[in-house]
Amino acid sequence: MAASAGPPHRHGQPSPVGVLLANLGTPDAPTPAALRRYLAEFLSDPRVVEIPRLVWWPILHGIILRTRPAKSAKKYASVWLPEGSPLAVWTQRQAKLLQGYLGQRGCSVRVKPAMRYGQPSIASAMEAFAAEGVHRVLVLPAYPQYSGATTASTFDAVAAWARRTRWVPELRFIHQYHDDASHIAALEASVRRHWQTEGSRGEVLLMSFHGMPERTLKLGDPYHCQCQKTARLLAGALGLAPSQWRISFQSRFGRAKWLGPATDVTLRELAAAGTRRVDVICPGFAADCLETLEEIAQEGRETFLHAGGESFSYVPCLNDDPAGMAALADLARRHLAGWIDSAPPGEQQQAATRQRALEMGAPD
Repeated sequence: MAASAGPPHRHGQPSPVGVLLANLGTPDAPTPAALRRYLAEFLSDPRVVEIPRLVWWPILHGIILRTRPAKSAKKYASVWLPEGSPLAVWTQRQAKLLQGYLGQRGCSVRVKPAMRYGQPSIASAMEAFAAEGVHRVLVLPAYPQYSGATTASTFDAVAAWARRTRWVPELRFIHQYHDDASHIAALEASVRRHWQTEGSRGEVLLMSFHGMPERTLKLGDPYHCQCQKTARLLAGALGLAPSQWRISFQSRFGRAKWLGPATDVTLRELAAAGTRRVDVICPGFAADCLETLEEIAQEGRETFLHAGGESFSYVPCLNDDPAGMAALADLARRHLAGWIDSAPPGEQQQAATRQRALEMGAPD
């Protein structure tokens, strides 16, 4: 593939700063054909499936991509919004709001949404930045907890684009924000608001995170530990006793041993133990998607009620929640330090004038 020509050099103008808000991905439509394309890209990532290609390729192309797309398409159809995929809709809104929140904090930046798999791709967003003359990009993966399968894979995609690019911008990368105080406070406020809206609270708050094979923990991935810390901090902020909260992991796939306890098993155990009302939140997701809306809010509800529970209540992700967006903006602003001049407007103008003079070759 030919290398990108790189950003235009605009003499006398300060280079804009970009923020890339990246999430996992989504198919273009809730159809088997769209799911086949999406799953082929997603499940071909060696960060996602750490199985030798000689073993995995026949399984992926001979079985999974022939059977799973139709089943997954039905699930996506059950949560699809008029504007499109929930994850795409929320990520686009978050990117727009993040630019506004940062602007209010004195950080004039350009924020673009991107998907690791699907559209808009990370490469296309980086190309758009390059076309706008952006020489500095902060990459913000929308994963509170770091995982090789998500956060590191985002870095892989940015690096792959950079390898094809003549003029690589200066890059900064946010690894995680699982224990960020503002983020935890936003989660706490969302739970309390949910309880107030519902007029009651469950006997147990179940915090369900995306599952990963257990071997990732043994190989040194910090994901499991960071999920545990997020859960402990949120439970502490809410003042919950040990008996009032649980942590679990969803979305098991294949025969390998996964991180536990599993969410569906935990819901059945809670109901069997006499828990009548349960609230479920997914603190590992920045925005609602198939996993939260179908697997938890629909399938999880059915599992709990079928096992004897009486009331199941799903606490939505932060999505475009003002406190959540403010937390993201503060996180980004800290990582933008030195790129964005925080001096008073008069001093900013003087600094910009000096920079333009320097770029034009004039004496300072």
